[in-house]
Amino acid sequence: MITSCYGMSVAQLLEKANKSCPDKEVIYDGSRRLSYKDLEKEVAELAGGLHRLGIQKGDRVGVCLPAWYEFIVAVFAIAQIGAIMVPFNTRYREDEAEHILRDSGAKLVFFTKEYDKVNHLEQFKAIRARLKSLQYLVPVRFEHEGLQGYNDLREDGKGQTLPNVSIEVTEDVFSIIYTSGTTGKPKGVMLTHHNLVYSMVNSCQAIEMNEQDVFLHASPYFHIMGLAGILRLIGSETKAVIQEKYHVEKALQLIEKEKVTIHSGVPTIFILELNHPSFSSYDLSSLRVAIMAGAPCPVEVIRRIKTEMGCPVLVSFGMTETSPILTMTKFEDDDLVQAESVGKAIAGVQLKIMDEARQEVPTGEIGEIACYTEGLMKGYYNLPEKTSEVIDENRWFYTGDLGTIDVEGYVRIVGRKKDLVIRGGYNIYPGEIEEVFYTHPNVMEVAIIGMPDTVLGEVSCAAVTLKPNTATTVEELEHFIRNQVADYKVPDHLVIVDELPRTPSGKVMKFVLRDSLLNEKTVSLR
Repeated sequence: MITSCYGMSVAQLLEKANKSCPDKEVIYDGSRRLSYKDLEKEVAELAGGLHRLGIQKGDRVGVCLPAWYEFIVAVFAIAQIGAIMVPFNTRYREDEAEHILRDSGAKLVFFTKEYDKVNHLEQFKAIRARLKSLQYLVPVRFEHEGLQGYNDLREDGKGQTLPNVSIEVTEDVFSIIYTSGTTGKPKGVMLTHHNLVYSMVNSCQAIEMNEQDVFLHASPYFHIMGLAGILRLIGSETKAVIQEKYHVEKALQLIEKEKVTIHSGVPTIFILELNHPSFSSYDLSSLRVAIMAGAPCPVEVIRRIKTEMGCPVLVSFGMTETSPILTMTKFEDDDLVQAESVGKAIAGVQLKIMDEARQEVPTGEIGEIACYTEGLMKGYYNLPEKTSEVIDENRWFYTGDLGTIDVEGYVRIVGRKKDLVIRGGYNIYPGEIEEVFYTHPNVMEVAIIGMPDTVLGEVSCAAVTLKPNTATTVEELEHFIRNQVADYKVPDHLVIVDELPRTPSGKVMKFVLRDSLLNEKTVSLR
């Protein structure tokens, strides 16, 4: 039973799984297959190597790796010795990586030689020359003179007796995950063992996990959804098929070949798969559920997943600070509910909608979503003032997301508080307008952002991408939206773009989009 994981540390999840099913396959990464016994052995060796280097309980260990099986090994090796994992983006440039390593005080970092056109070797060597706290660089899948690599650490760790580390699950931090930093420098979110395991158990129950499930892991592991996926994998004693970089046809091939049952990601990946020329040639009958998060999903896509992929859809909502999942739709929810809401609070989560004075608003009214959950972070690392801005004295967390809760408890997101567009005194909620655009047959994605205006203060702009092999003009889209929303909600500007800027987890970076459009000529609708 997944509920037996309550109260466990991250390391204990793997111990439990290895005792239960040592010979079961847990990972396939395209070239190597590992059983739970293989994984536990490699974890013990790496933990032993880290211990020999002097890494102790509470030390921070950076992990800058793609979605490789070694990332999973590192997660549990770090957990075994009571250290704290600091994962970060493989696309970060030197200044970004240095901020995280300096702020966290990381003593060691695992990294690969080069990835996404970033030379990590040169980058981390330069950073270590400036940071006394960064003592060890550990190359993974390559060797470099003067550096002890991943396999060297494993070799040194063989037969090592690990210290008996006492973990206080509710107090001891397991991971510091840095948020994307849309406003200022990224903040380190401190998540305890209890935060992560508690949220993992409740999300597994919402998904109705069983031991025969097979995950497709195609999202970055350094993101909270990646770490949550790793813990869900081990906690539920299932199997993961790892796709290092998402590729549409490769994903379809893996689903068919490896009999994947759980496919998760942002709506875009499902749209790309459904529209791939070879889609109909693949047998996807093994799929049990498609899980979506990160953006609204058009109702037509929900319907196509159900009919053409042959599986139900679950839509979820959460964030790094909440470990992450807060809400999820249910298997029996109809298509419109799946498209228009993010479901109800999962077990262990309470939600309220609050006004600017942090008073609860009446049912159905728009306000800021606040939550209470044992998955809530301990706080932002070294930022007590920032922590107190979002967590009140009763441990309610103010998410920064605007939404509503109806009488049945379903949550609807209308946008980020900071994305609210105030046009001449009228509030425009981006999510509401985006949902309308998604009903257009040729629209693949849309993002509504605010643009400065000398008269109205702020006006709205819609950036739209089109589905492959379709053609639509700005004028056609303007006519379409004008007939369906109040005049002040009609975007003042509308542009058709090739793609929208994204975070590694697939979310649209509206601040980047806004900056780029401010430097380009937009098409006025008025």
